[in-house]
Amino acid sequence: MIRIAASAFLVIVISLVHADDKKWYTEGDFAPSKRLTVTVVNTLDLERLNCPVVITREQFPVKKLHEMWVTVVDPSLPSKPEPTKEESAFAGGHGIRKETNGHQIFYQLDDLDKDGIWDELFFQTNLRPRESKTIYIYFGFSGRGWNEHGTHATIGSYCRHIIPWWESANVGWKLWFPTSVDMYGKRKPLLMSQEMCIHNYCGYYGVPKVNFDYGSDIMGVSSSFGAGGIGLFELTSKPDSISVPRFTPLTGPKISERNFNEDQLTDTRYAFDVVVNGPVRSMIRVKTMNWSTGNGYYELEQYYTAYTNQSYSTCKVKYTKFDPAVTGVQFGCGIKANVLEAENFVEKGIAIRTGTEMVADPDDDTGQKGHKVDFVGSALVVKDVYRPQYVRVKSYGDNHTFKIPVTEARSFEYLIAGAWSEGVVYNTPESFKQYVRKTALEYNNLVAVRFGELEQK
Repeated sequence: MIRIAASAFLVIVISLVHADDKKWYTEGDFAPSKRLTVTVVNTLDLERLNCPVVITREQFPVKKLHEMWVTVVDPSLPSKPEPTKEESAFAGGHGIRKETNGHQIFYQLDDLDKDGIWDELFFQTNLRPRESKTIYIYFGFSGRGWNEHGTHATIGSYCRHIIPWWESANVGWKLWFPTSVDMYGKRKPLLMSQEMCIHNYCGYYGVPKVNFDYGSDIMGVSSSFGAGGIGLFELTSKPDSISVPRFTPLTGPKISERNFNEDQLTDTRYAFDVVVNGPVRSMIRVKTMNWSTGNGYYELEQYYTAYTNQSYSTCKVKYTKFDPAVTGVQFGCGIKANVLEAENFVEKGIAIRTGTEMVADPDDDTGQKGHKVDFVGSALVVKDVYRPQYVRVKSYGDNHTFKIPVTEARSFEYLIAGAWSEGVVYNTPESFKQYVRKTALEYNNLVAVRFGELEQK
């Protein structure tokens, strides 16, 4: 089960009080009589847009919930007016009617461990510097509210190969290689992974005969960590050597075999699940099993999450089997480095790769030319709490990596981000660096959540 802390502190005060009816949210004939006050606190001196808020079931005062018995309302947002006849006809009986005293925002009540009981309440909000924002969570059945998705996750048979995809409208990621991430840039904000999987379109050059806005695969992974990957630093005598699941003593880095493992019985094997699919976040799970490095035996799970209106994905790693045969083993994660040193940027807990790229299908035999992109950026951020140490790993195609001491829970978290010059956001090296630095600051300083009154009319 995943447990992601939503705040540095929680203050819970529960009481039943009577409140002025005029201050309560309504939507059509939905007039709830019970609500919980939640204060979301920005602890930073900067504006946070589309900021994730995660509240676990253990933290939440109300345990018995169904997703259609929860309405999350921001009272500072303008209420939706009465829909027109055309809008009502389009939305049907589940369309939102006229609101008063705020506006409902998209949320998810996610069951992450698939036991039929919700584990996390998730939503996003905008926060001014040092702002403490009041959010109301109303309780009572409501059958209205179409949720437009800003993220998508899917698993598809893509060129006869089972792979997971997860994306926001800005950027997408997929695992052609099971633990090294491919990155996909869009020319306009949209979701397209389902179309790519259903139709099995070639991911390079932007499939111009289909929809040029879909963009292009912009990450040549090969033997590298690509736009994000994991490994283990096992040999203290070789501090820049790292073990990778798809390169084992059975296979090794054989480029001619496209960097896949030997087989599913004797070598490392993988399994994928879609855990959550929108509207505001989408999550896939990667299980890596039967990984024998020659210096130990390991199994792990990774949870990659995409967020609406963001150009990053977070990843939580949990080792379910950790049996090293040597001492001093440490966790590792990384991204592919750029061949030009001026286009690499490293500081505490952050590694960024920028520069021009020649996007080309490595398997193409039709004579198509590569597509030169002025700027492709990828980044890796590891939280300060994990005490990451930067290591440049020249093997496997040259990578920026971080070495992380093994934690008591045998887990850690990191963040990957991406952008390119043909997209509409962060499409220059400087704007991408600024975005990554700001995101890293937010990632290391999660919003604080305070529970207030449980009110009853």
